[in-house]
Amino acid sequence: MRGRSSDPALRKAPTKESRRCHPSGGGRRSAEARVATGRAYSLEGRAGNRPGGGRPVARGKPSSGFGAPPQLTPTRGKFVADTCGRLAPAGPSRSSLRSGRRPSSGELRAAMPGAGSRGPTAGDGRLRLARLALVLLGWVSASAPSSSVPSSSTSPAAFLASGSVQPPPAERCPAACECSEAARTVKCVNRNLMEVPADLPSYVRNLFITGNQMTVLPAGAFARRPPLADLATLNLSGNHLKEVCAGAFEHLPGLRHLDLSHNPLTNLSAFAFAGSNASVSAPSSLEELFLNHIVPPEDQRQNGSFEGMVAFEGMVAAALRSGFALQGLQRLELASNHFLYLPRDLLAQLPSLSHLDLRNNSLVSLTYASFRNLTHLESLHLEDNALKVLHNSTLAEWQGLPRVKVYLDNNPWVCDCYIADLVTWLKETEVVPDKAKLTCAFPEKMRNRGLLELNSSDLDCDALLPPSLQTSYVFLGIVLALIGAIFLLVLYLNRKGIKKWMHNIRDACRDHMEGYHYRYEINADPRLTNLSSNSDV
Repeated sequence: MRGRSSDPALRKAPTKESRRCHPSGGGRRSAEARVATGRAYSLEGRAGNRPGGGRPVARGKPSSGFGAPPQLTPTRGKFVADTCGRLAPAGPSRSSLRSGRRPSSGELRAAMPGAGSRGPTAGDGRLRLARLALVLLGWVSASAPSSSVPSSSTSPAAFLASGSVQPPPAERCPAACECSEAARTVKCVNRNLMEVPADLPSYVRNLFITGNQMTVLPAGAFARRPPLADLATLNLSGNHLKEVCAGAFEHLPGLRHLDLSHNPLTNLSAFAFAGSNASVSAPSSLEELFLNHIVPPEDQRQNGSFEGMVAFEGMVAAALRSGFALQGLQRLELASNHFLYLPRDLLAQLPSLSHLDLRNNSLVSLTYASFRNLTHLESLHLEDNALKVLHNSTLAEWQGLPRVKVYLDNNPWVCDCYIADLVTWLKETEVVPDKAKLTCAFPEKMRNRGLLELNSSDLDCDALLPPSLQTSYVFLGIVLALIGAIFLLVLYLNRKGIKKWMHNIRDACRDHMEGYHYRYEINADPRLTNLSSNSDV
């Protein structure tokens, strides 16, 4: 037990004097222990009075610096303070108390309150009693077994030793960035950086590198020593990135959210999210991937406009279905990318997807897209596209998903006989929350009518074109008919001249053919050939 001596001789009933010196636990100290401690102070005081004997006593006011021993007011008992702030007599008794051995009889007599002093005052006695109590507590703590002292009662020396250990130096923030260690966030915004800073602090959890001039994100762009193991959110939007190489995010094991939006990507590697080799690399930890408005300008696309869009869609699809890297992806945003269609098997390797955003594209059909394996899909955004009709196969797949909500607002629906299945499905399902907002765009007589208001008698396949376009075609036909009539009139008015011109051509051709026939006959008869030669001579 703490503060209790192991010597049976010292475990006696508490006295009145011990209760006065140690109100909180002085009753546990025996009279013999108090006498022994008093003698120790008396001996120390005598040694201090001898020339050259004992240790000089510090004089002056107590120091306020942490770790420095407090200075004591000079007294006759010659007390000093150790490095932890405990009062202890100067000289050999200090080491004996630290070692835990019992003081000698001479030291006990010298430590009595009246030893070495003449006519002590009442205040001086009380001060000595207080110092005696502090020294006795230190000696008992040093002599008690280490196993009996609980971990919460750490000695002042151990506390001072632990306080002297300096904390690790704070990590340096990159010169072009702003860092907050408390929020574990680093922001490098609009700094015209050409590459990822090399001296990112290892504590970073949220990293924003936006509005810079980086064009290429090479492999191992975030490889650091120590690694950025806690980085969870990475925003690289608006950096003019054109190429993302394989393994660019390979050294970010804790990455959860990645934003590459507003970068004109012309080369997105198929292994950008899967490492340099998708067949051997571990699945990515990505949960949210933002690829909004990553389509390059028309002049930077390969093979022209339409072919370039097809190549761009295939590039994005290859990056999303490479191996099993994105098996845990839950949110995917592909808005504002001018997609004309969804490539086949685009979503085949994303079984955990719960949110898919395809708004503000140019999708005209979902024929090749398959949603059958997206059993966790909860929201599908298809607003602001070019959808005119949806087929039964797509509607059946949506109806089979248990939690999905599909948003179809702001699409140019053509209300003809081919949309009858969609209208019937909308009236029966709750999958489309905004179905009351869906309106017809064509034909003109059906414009702005709600799809839920249509009946089967309203849907026909006649006059599908708008009136303005119909008028244009009629006008074009009239113009072509007038041109043909004028041409026939010119031929009729010049019929005689045309007939004479045709006869002249016929005569010229006949004379030309007769000349060829005459030469052929001469060349075929040998006699005529010799006659022709002699006449020439």
